[in-house]
Amino acid sequence: MPYEGEVSPQDRRGSSAARLLAEAAALKRFSRRSFLTGAGASGLLAADMLLTREVQSQRRTNKILPVPDNFADAYYPDASWFLFPGYKTSWEEAQWILNSLRGSLNKRARLAAVGYSNQGLDIDEVVIAVIEYVRARKLTKLFFYGHSFGGMVATQVAARLLELHGVEVQFIVLDSSPYSKHDVLDQSWFDGVVFLYERGFRFPSTLRGGYELGERVIHKDERSWRQILDQTLEQLSPIAPSSVLIQTESAYIYYFDGSRFAGRIGNARMAYIGNPRDRTVRYQTAAEAWAVAFKDNMVSTGLQTTGAAPAHASPGWNPNVYNPLLEELLNGFFPLPRGGSRVSVF
Repeated sequence: MPYEGEVSPQDRRGSSAARLLAEAAALKRFSRRSFLTGAGASGLLAADMLLTREVQSQRRTNKILPVPDNFADAYYPDASWFLFPGYKTSWEEAQWILNSLRGSLNKRARLAAVGYSNQGLDIDEVVIAVIEYVRARKLTKLFFYGHSFGGMVATQVAARLLELHGVEVQFIVLDSSPYSKHDVLDQSWFDGVVFLYERGFRFPSTLRGGYELGERVIHKDERSWRQILDQTLEQLSPIAPSSVLIQTESAYIYYFDGSRFAGRIGNARMAYIGNPRDRTVRYQTAAEAWAVAFKDNMVSTGLQTTGAAPAHASPGWNPNVYNPLLEELLNGFFPLPRGGSRVSVF
């Protein structure tokens, strides 16, 4: 018989059994929750991998991405703008930029963006994509918009179109485009990307996204927190340009020599727009270099995107800054028929 206050062996066995049953029940509930949570996470991961693989497989070739516009499609069936996207710009962002510029560009031509292949930047393949699009739609007037480094690509493509196909571009807008690698301010990162690319190293997207988040936070004064978040998330999404594309774009900028194409774009007019506060491209040297090399084609270098944030090539974020400048530019060199700016399709 147990002493007063002492727990009997039967009570201890009963208490232990009750505790084991409670722990077993809790373990069962925990295991079910863990299984369902793990299964859900695995499902999301698998779906994301499938989506990424599908998106990447669809973007193995260069593609011209038309942006429908009722006015331009009806009134200018034989003319088209081609937007050449900047460094690390996705197909979706390129179309968004065109939508932002619709109000000023659609009064001269239809709208289309160039989607670079995730297999890497290949100018010959870009030229093929453009000329096939031109022929399929029987285009006779071409207008190029070079967004950041896209200005380099636009200039080379214009030269190749004239040389190989006898097709002359009417106008090339250079939006904050560097003339050479020496106009790029962040040389340390730029040189490193090219160095590693040429030695066969490919950046994982997570590493790239982490660096870019840090870079954008450092230059916080150029962007709002919303812009920082949106741009960083895009670089980590399935629609983001591949690391191979980004590294080949870096190599392209690194070795670009604009003098090779001077005198080879026919009578195409060129105009440079930019921002003295640009912290990506050295505005003054870039504008001057383009003007000197293409002195026979350059018609304007004085229009500045003052007030745009970020300051570098940001028409998508600042259509209210860009559209009036482009209107002024185009009205000066490609005037509309009297009353043309007020024409409506309705």
